[in-house]
Amino acid sequence: MSPAVRRRRPVTALGLLLLLGCLAACASEPSPRPGPAASPAGGSQAGVSPFWVDPNSAAARQVAAWEAQGRNTDAQLLRRISERPMALWAPGGDPGPAVRRAAAAAKAAGRTLLVAAYNLPHRDVPHPGCAARPTTEGAPDAHAYEDWIDALARSLADTRALVVLEPGAVAHLVDGCAGAGPREERYRLLAQAVDRLKRNRHTRVYLDAGHPDWIRDPDDLVEPLRRSGLERADGFALNVAAYHRDADGRAYGVRLSRAVGGKHFVLDTSRNGDGPPPAGPNADTAADRSWCNPAGRSLGTPPTDRTGDPLVDAYLWVKRPGESDGTCRGGPAAGTWWPDHALGLARRARD
Repeated sequence: MSPAVRRRRPVTALGLLLLLGCLAACASEPSPRPGPAASPAGGSQAGVSPFWVDPNSAAARQVAAWEAQGRNTDAQLLRRISERPMALWAPGGDPGPAVRRAAAAAKAAGRTLLVAAYNLPHRDVPHPGCAARPTTEGAPDAHAYEDWIDALARSLADTRALVVLEPGAVAHLVDGCAGAGPREERYRLLAQAVDRLKRNRHTRVYLDAGHPDWIRDPDDLVEPLRRSGLERADGFALNVAAYHRDADGRAYGVRLSRAVGGKHFVLDTSRNGDGPPPAGPNADTAADRSWCNPAGRSLGTPPTDRTGDPLVDAYLWVKRPGESDGTCRGGPAAGTWWPDHALGLARRARD
């Protein structure tokens, strides 16, 4: 007999009972479950946005104020806005201080900064048949705008950033509201802005292209986008400050993408949870501003780069939910924080 083989001891009745009890207990224990998979460095987990959240936004300050007043239910609802990333609309004049502060905070947090660049000259000069939008006029002239874009780009520096460039600018070139005088200048300034911003290694640029109800045929945007520098941009943006549902924006974006050689796009989902408001017979005029602070709207898809779509790079909140569209339906001046309107958007949100 091999020395490695030992003599077995007889099994007693007590030992048999202990053995059977152990087997029953072990069989009843659940198998251990694997822990969550690690997220790749610098990547975003599903359901988590890679974009920077401003902890001092108007929505965040409102949450704090309502909590101090004991309005805890309203404060909790408003967290649906305050705890999600929204675009920084780079201020006119000198954008440097505000952009540098946000860029430093985003970089420290390892997040991407969202920026809306909106300062073209002659932006809101009224023309026959065009609605007068309640906004400021932008840079005083082309040289001032070139300096402004340069200051914006320098302030972003090597921060990871996504810039939506000049909402409405290209669409107004198509609908005629840009005016004949500034048209060639606008093409030049947009193309130069794309080139200057893209000199930043980590800045992505998306030229705004309006929305499906603005320019009905996307083929009409092809040449204006090309002349505005789209080939050198990362793509185009749709639905900024509008209300079209994700599916409608995507369908329009796919058509436009095919027409411009497969460029990707981003969608503004900030207020599109219930789709566009009903429009009257004169829908985009001063007499019937269905686009201006419409009632009954809600927050849309939270910002993310996990879209599940090879052409849609991100869902973004470019228009900051809760900021007024203008002095209509009881709202304050355009861009002003409006707590009651914000609360309504948040209360009706599904996410």
